[in-house]
Amino acid sequence: MIEYASNRVPLKRLCETGGVLAVITQIVGTSYRNLGTMMAFGPQGQRTGSLSSGCIEDDIAEHAATAMKTGQVQALRYGQGSPYFDLKLPCGGGLSILLIPNPDRTVLKEILSRGDARVAVALRITLSTGALALIMPEQTDAGSDDLVIVLEPELRFWVYGHGIEAMSFALMAQAAGYDVTLFGQEGLQTDLSRIGPLNVTLVPSFRSYICPKPDSRTAVTLFFHDHENEARLLAQFLPSKALFIGAQGSLKARERLLLDLRAQGVAEAD
Repeated sequence: MIEYASNRVPLKRLCETGGVLAVITQIVGTSYRNLGTMMAFGPQGQRTGSLSSGCIEDDIAEHAATAMKTGQVQALRYGQGSPYFDLKLPCGGGLSILLIPNPDRTVLKEILSRGDARVAVALRITLSTGALALIMPEQTDAGSDDLVIVLEPELRFWVYGHGIEAMSFALMAQAAGYDVTLFGQEGLQTDLSRIGPLNVTLVPSFRSYICPKPDSRTAVTLFFHDHENEARLLAQFLPSKALFIGAQGSLKARERLLLDLRAQGVAEAD
């Protein structure tokens, strides 16, 4: 059983265009990508995602084109135990990859739908046939011919604040491939237009703002120069299941913030 959460984009591409799903099914030694990482090869040779640092993708693409024509599942091996002695893995070890032509789009769409709903799902892949099936996340026992991948909701960032720090951090997190929402007030859109596109939610007033509840795959960050709203926001976030909660500020601002949180009745453990 493995956990990996960054397969959404390849799966979405396969739902749109069809093609070949490539999955890392075994790793010996070190690897650039994790077990269960997925890549999509479109019918016209389009590529989405990666399975290495770029040293084997061209070869995988050739095999994917063959799998697309024949409709047959292919198992590939690179590095240790591979027949392709001229293709070296710089990180050493061995890598097994399964190519699944025309994977079941009904299953893929259901995975994406549950991801939209922020619900974890387990995907069972039968290695000999490439058959896909959804199972309950707690049912992770796999037979010798199965690989079970637990797909958690995508990691996301909620960035609160204004000014260059909030915008720069949000853009950096977005550039790293994360789902990012920047929560700010009027004027933010004008400032942001000079930097780059972002998903922005405008908040009329942080003084009366009711925060959404973050789940365990959400990181919350606060970037304020005026700290008067932070305790009010953090008091809502701290009891949640958020993956990470952070507020920018000096040691003096931190001590004042802790006093304000205690005054609002926030539990010491939180």
